[in-house]
Amino acid sequence: MLCRRSLEQFRKMSVRAALIDLSGTLHVEDEPTPNAAMALHRLRSSNITVKFVTNTTKDSKKTLYDLLIKMGFQLDIEEIYSSLSAAAAYVENEKLNPFYLLSDDARKDFPEEDSSRPYDSVVVGLAPAAFDYAHLNKAFSVLMAKKSHKLVAVHQGKYYKRSDGLALGPGCFVKGLEYATGKSATVIGKPNKFFFNNAIPDGLSPNECIMIGDDVNDDIVGAMKAGMQGILVKTGKFLPEALEAISPAPTAVVKNFAEAVDWILCRKH
Repeated sequence: MLCRRSLEQFRKMSVRAALIDLSGTLHVEDEPTPNAAMALHRLRSSNITVKFVTNTTKDSKKTLYDLLIKMGFQLDIEEIYSSLSAAAAYVENEKLNPFYLLSDDARKDFPEEDSSRPYDSVVVGLAPAAFDYAHLNKAFSVLMAKKSHKLVAVHQGKYYKRSDGLALGPGCFVKGLEYATGKSATVIGKPNKFFFNNAIPDGLSPNECIMIGDDVNDDIVGAMKAGMQGILVKTGKFLPEALEAISPAPTAVVKNFAEAVDWILCRKH
């Protein structure tokens, strides 16, 4: 039924690439979602280009890659495009020397600190061990030292899904620093349009891409505002009430990643 409705409504829209969220969509912590590895294989076999796009800020790209391989997914490390990757590129392009509120593993994706220069910015990701008064006060001091000092949020997600339930994301700490300093954060990851545009595989346009994710705002609304289609999955952080009064509405809402692949392939054929 889902396939027939979608075919009729979106017949003129082709899908040549799938942008796939990781945590909450392909897996929850170290467990894949139902039949996800086989579904990914089926998607690749249909000649649809695959890109993994994630706001995960606790783990480096290498750690994410190793985790996915261990869970049985087939991919190349170059297929992972994370908000950490985008934030690291931003730091290099802007020639910043940040004070980092990041996990030790996430720091591996960033340039080394330049001890010959003072801090001129703060980069915030998911760093539970650093979200204490001492670290946050240091970040506050760096930002207040000069008007030009920048607050950079790898992303500002409200929460994420762990095996023991929903857990607090970095968004409230970003908002706290904004409130205390009067500065507006430069947000790098999803739902930033810049992030989605840079994740599009070479040679393709946004209307040839579809985003699959569990976050109705960061994954789906963000992608659709960038010109893509969006499939919301009911795994991970999905909450039914999050669908209320959002615009644009998801292209489709399905049970999990495997069903999202079914949706794409029945339209393709």
